[in-house]
Amino acid sequence: MKSHQSAQTMKPATAAKKLGVYLPATPAEFQEGVVSRAELGELQTNPPQWLQDLRHNGPHPRPVVAARLGVSIAGLARGGVTEPLTTEQIEALREDKPEWLEKERATQAEVRKENARIKEKKKAQED
Repeated sequence: MKSHQSAQTMKPATAAKKLGVYLPATPAEFQEGVVSRAELGELQTNPPQWLQDLRHNGPHPRPVVAARLGVSIAGLARGGVTEPLTTEQIEALREDKPEWLEKERATQAEVRKENARIKEKKKAQED
């Protein structure tokens, strides 16, 4: 039986996903190495400047873009947004309010409303 545990590590893609950043925009040393759970925790609690800049300015991965626009990832694809966007590009979309974005926001609001209704129904059945 081993008395010490080896540190769990993850691929850079997994770490980038957990950090909410676009992997190709991260520094080369981040992309080429492995990240331990301790290193990930340190990055989350005490982010270096490059991570702060990426989180603030982008480019942002699709889940972050979708969340900032208030739509689903599928809604982004239906709207023709398949590439990562910067914060500036996201703000421009918010200001321009293209028809697809308004439609997808309405769809997302309906989905949330329906999910809340189902949750309430399940809760009522449990009581």
